[in-house]
Amino acid sequence: MSQSVNLFTHAPIVPNRFIAEVNGISIHLKREDLLHPEVSGNKFRKLKYNIAEAISQKREILLTFGGAYSNHIAATAAAGKISGLKTIGVIRGEELGKDLEKTLQENPTLRFAHVCGMRFHFISRSDYRQKTSEAFIEELHEKFGNFYLVPEGGTNELAIKGCEEILLQGDAEFDVISCAVGTGGTISGIINSSAEHQQILGFPALKGDFLKSEIERFSKKSNWELIPNYHFGGYAKVDRELIEFMNDFRSNYGVLLDPVYTGKMMYGIFHLARKGYFLKNTRILAIHTGGLQGISGMNEVLKMKNLPPILT
Repeated sequence: MSQSVNLFTHAPIVPNRFIAEVNGISIHLKREDLLHPEVSGNKFRKLKYNIAEAISQKREILLTFGGAYSNHIAATAAAGKISGLKTIGVIRGEELGKDLEKTLQENPTLRFAHVCGMRFHFISRSDYRQKTSEAFIEELHEKFGNFYLVPEGGTNELAIKGCEEILLQGDAEFDVISCAVGTGGTISGIINSSAEHQQILGFPALKGDFLKSEIERFSKKSNWELIPNYHFGGYAKVDRELIEFMNDFRSNYGVLLDPVYTGKMMYGIFHLARKGYFLKNTRILAIHTGGLQGISGMNEVLKMKNLPPILT
């Protein structure tokens, strides 16, 4: 238990790295991916107060939801191990549980979570859509006991509280703060802790307008906007252009991006800067939210599609 206090209470100060000047726009990157090697980026922030609450309630089990390559599943498994808590992952795709040994051999994310001690409960996609219903949660309690529930993606009020700690006092020098958006928790925390003069830009990783209502529910200000044009077809969808951009970024700036979130955001920022979207002399701080554990799994997908790999 004391390990979790050391891990989450004493978060390291991560650097803001100058990346490039594009068309008179200064682009910087907050390296939240360096917070912890296994519980990195926004997952570190989202789990911090949830794990503290679970320990406060004397719960011994964390239960959460995710897909087969979920950053959140991997981070929860690692954080649970460090904190001395058992973990259960309710995983979308019941076919993955038919031959667990084969699944673990082929899936680096679930293999890592398994090594961390996570127990899996594989369910159908139709059942997975019931993950927020009271009846379904009650069934899980009957099966697994008195667990502490962390929602899919980790977003709840305590996660927002953690994400409010991403921006520091010195970050007020930036005009624009940008981050990728999955469930809306990270951007909500950033909005709440932003300065009055700052504009917050979110780059959704998913299609659809449902994120707006989620962000409105958790955020306390209106200085934000979603830029919906850089999801590359939807969640975890990529193409050659994105992969080449990420590999060039790695080569030019020495920073590895993930293909689901931060890679798409950085592509969008550079594209918008070159198009003249931002005012001259705008200073942008982009948030690197981690997620690098998913690259090995993505490279397997790219190989099957005859696309170039993400260079690590």
